[in-house]
This record gives sequence, structure tokens and C-alpha cells, in this order.
Amino acid sequence: MLFRNAARTTVGTGARADAHRPVRTGLRAGALVVVVAAALVSCTQASSGGGPGADVPSRSADPAADLARSAENKGSGENAENADRAEREAGEAEPTAVPSPAPALVRDAFATLQATLGETCTPGAGDCAYFLGRVTRELTELDESMRADAKGPGHFKKPLADMKVLFDKLGEDRTEAHLEKHFSEIVGTRDGINTWMQDHPDDYR
Repeated sequence: MLFRNAARTTVGTGARADAHRPVRTGLRAGALVVVVAAALVSCTQASSGGGPGADVPSRSADPAADLARSAENKGSGENAENADRAEREAGEAEPTAVPSPAPALVRDAFATLQATLGETCTPGAGDCAYFLGRVTRELTELDESMRADAKGPGHFKKPLADMKVLFDKLGEDRTEAHLEKHFSEIVGTRDGINTWMQDHPDDYR
């Protein structure tokens, strides 16, 4: 009887042990599957940029560099705006006045006056407007050149004095009738200056 009970006990214990072994093996296999699945999900999120931090914008490791970069971008925008404003203001500004040309050299002004020596007109004939107007204009330019010359107006004292007398008589009136009235003074001043310049060749050659 003892032998039979011992055999039954042994058989019963082995059967119970074999009955629990598949359960433990199944649990271990299930846990392994969960671990492997979690690892695969983690790798997939890492490779595709997902994960808890996927929506958070990346930041520089140096906050000071971020601030400097932001200030630089802001400064560039302000500089461009200032440049545009300056360009608009420059376009709206009034154009600068063109400086008047300097008086011609004495020899150049006298050369154009000499060109009138072979011309004349007849007062009252209606052909003096151009001639007397031209001579008066050439005398005015010669006066300006002599006053601006490096030798000084004292060197041209005689011709400058003669031209002053003429200009005082003419005033601002340059009409043909007024110029014809002073025909002799205009032509006489021109001829007198020509004679004076011939005696001062260094001033026109």
C-alpha cells in the first residue's frame, strides 16, 4: 500500500508541475514580445522625428548665440528700412543748383571780341539788334574775365574803366533802339580795348 501511494503521489506532483510549466513559459514569451514591440516603436519614432519632443523646435546649445543672431537679424531689417527711407528722401529733395561756370580766360574772351572787328551795322536800318547785342555781350564777358584774372583788376585798369563808363550809360536796357542810341560808345569801347590789348600781348597770346 505504501508503495502504491508513493507512486500516486509522485505521479500527481509531476502532473501538477507539468501543468504549470506551459503557463510560465507563455508569460515569459508574452513579456519578450512586449519588450521587442516597445523597442521597435521607439526606434521608429526616433528615425521619423516623432516622439515626445518632436513638436518642440530645436534650440541652440548657446543661448547667447541665439540672442546675438536675433539682434543681428533685427539690425539688418532696420538698416534696410533706413536705407529705403534715405533713398526716398533723396529722391524727394530738391535738385542742387548747378554752379555757374567760371569766367573765361582773358585771352579767350578777347578772341571772341576780336571776331566782331570786321562787322558793323547801320543804325535805323533794322540790322543792328544782333551786331550791337553781340558786341555788348562780348564786352561784358571780357569785363568778368579781367576782374577774375590772377593778375588782378589793377592790371586791366584802363579797359575796365572804359567798360564801366559804357555799362553805366547802357544800364539794363538791351533793346535795339537803346543800343543804336549808344552805337558810337559801344563800337568805340570795343576798338579802344582792342588797341590796349595789342600793347599787352602777354594778356592774349
